Amino acid sequence: MAHWLFKSEPDAWSWDQQKAKGAKGEPWSGVRNFTAANNMKAMKKGDRGFFYHSGEERSIVGIVEVIGEYRPDPTDEKGRFGLVDVKAVRDVPRPVTLAEIKTNPKLKDMTLVKFSRLSVQPVTDAEWKLISAMGGIK
Repeated sequence: MAHWLFKSEPDAWSWDQQKAKGAKGEPWSGVRNFTAANNMKAMKKGDRGFFYHSGEERSIVGIVEVIGEYRPDPTDEKGRFGLVDVKAVRDVPRPVTLAEIKTNPKLKDMTLVKFSRLSVQPVTDAEWKLISAMGGIK
């Protein structure tokens, strides 16, 4: 299983909204960056991802699961980009902030640190385990 990070401005799509969708989940649409789209193309059902609130909050607040693999995004009028479907799995008991991530030397090479504006990004197994521990996930 691969791991990912999905970024969303809470005013546009929040963790609470994602959780409210329940088991049917929600399409992760509107991505218009080729690197982020390629990351989504690599996703498989069952992959897990951190749900990250960008903007002022800047923290990992939840965990999602990919429940539908890459397909065309109907919101893309030019037909160049796609989406995946994700469902909420659980809250992160103690949200992990970007500031905490940046100050941890073991996370200095994390995509979130190096390319913070990328909306969908990979997370290594080691990063996943460390951030999960930081967030109180056992």
